[in-house]
Amino acid sequence: MVQAFILVQTEVGKAAAVASEIGGLPGVVSAEDVTGPYDVIVRAEADDVDQLGKLVVARVQNVNGITRTLTCPIVKLS
Repeated sequence: MVQAFILVQTEVGKAAAVASEIGGLPGVVSAEDVTGPYDVIVRAEADDVDQLGKLVVARVQNVNGITRTLTCPIVKLS
């Protein structure tokens, strides 16, 4: 299992709608509105890195109102 945080920038005024839509996608654990340089932070999981990439490119990035994403895979260092 691979998990990642996906940091999302949206068009002005679209964060709530984007978070709501992303939150309903298969593989998405949570999608929260935040303040700062990103507007939504998503926690996602997939069976492997390839599936995670497909989730981001084919599903998350197709949500209307998104301008940019940054995917941060979670690693276990201990």
